[in-house]
Amino acid sequence: MAMEATVAERGQITLPKAVRDALGLTKGTLLKVELEGGRIILRKNVDDAISRARGRFKLPEGVSTDDVMRELRGRAPSDPVDE
Repeated sequence: MAMEATVAERGQITLPKAVRDALGLTKGTLLKVELEGGRIILRKNVDDAISRARGRFKLPEGVSTDDVMRELRGRAPSDPVDE
């Protein structure tokens, strides 16, 4: 789906709302800008988002990160089978 954005006087563009919503872009989100041939590629800086979130969440007492991953992904092939 092609969308348009206009370059303003100082070189600024406004990304379409559908793009911002789809990528979770909010004020202050850092984007990486790359040139590839005649294309401009914008990438959400995932490292920045991860580093800002690091250390902000605490697991409940007695819950491990392995427990959370199992809840999200299901049983890992190396997990013991409950019978």
